[in-house]
Amino acid sequence: MISRHQRIVFWSLLGCIVAMALLLFFTRQRERDRVTSLADKTPIDAPATTAEPVTLTLANDADGSITNSQREIALPTETTARARALIDRLLADYAQPGSAHPLESGSAVNEVFLLPLPVVGHTLSPAPAANPNDRRPTVPVASADPNALQPRSPGGELAVIDLRSNFVNRHPSGVEVESLTLLSIIGTLHANLPQIEAVRFLVDGQPRETLAGHADLLRTYPSKDTTTPATPNL
Repeated sequence: MISRHQRIVFWSLLGCIVAMALLLFFTRQRERDRVTSLADKTPIDAPATTAEPVTLTLANDADGSITNSQREIALPTETTARARALIDRLLADYAQPGSAHPLESGSAVNEVFLLPLPVVGHTLSPAPAANPNDRRPTVPVASADPNALQPRSPGGELAVIDLRSNFVNRHPSGVEVESLTLLSIIGTLHANLPQIEAVRFLVDGQPRETLAGHADLLRTYPSKDTTTPATPNL
């Protein structure tokens, strides 16, 4: 038979359990209401984007061709974000089953930078800083190289594409397959962002000699129409 002391302990524990359950319920409800209230008051800064026609310049390993393909894609409004989104979509297509230019899936681009042409360097201003604790200001300096890249039209830009090392290290090796990847990226940017007049490549923020042993990543590529017909089989 249960003693009076045991019954008191049992009902006391049961009461504590019920009280804790009610406390947790009301605390959770209050936090949910607070989060909902904050979400309702927070403005959405990113504008909604709708799909728009874009051109992807797609490579085909079987015949060495590069052809334009029209797609409907939602792109950001900011130019550098648009450039990265275009490249991401292009390379994602290559990771799809049955791709004519198969590449492994995964994020391939760290960032895309757009620099106005001609590219100028910077040097320290000869004037001392106003405050000894401040850094001395810099001033732009034009390149002394007579062969320095110049814009073909006002507003011309250089696109610097920073590829991820994981993508580069997994890329198939071969002269044609590497060249097709670079040319398809360049052609896609040229078709959709005509202000880009030249393209450079980095890997994890650093120069790299080749993509996978062959295609040159140290040169500056002109942005142009890179479409090519199929190579006839002999």
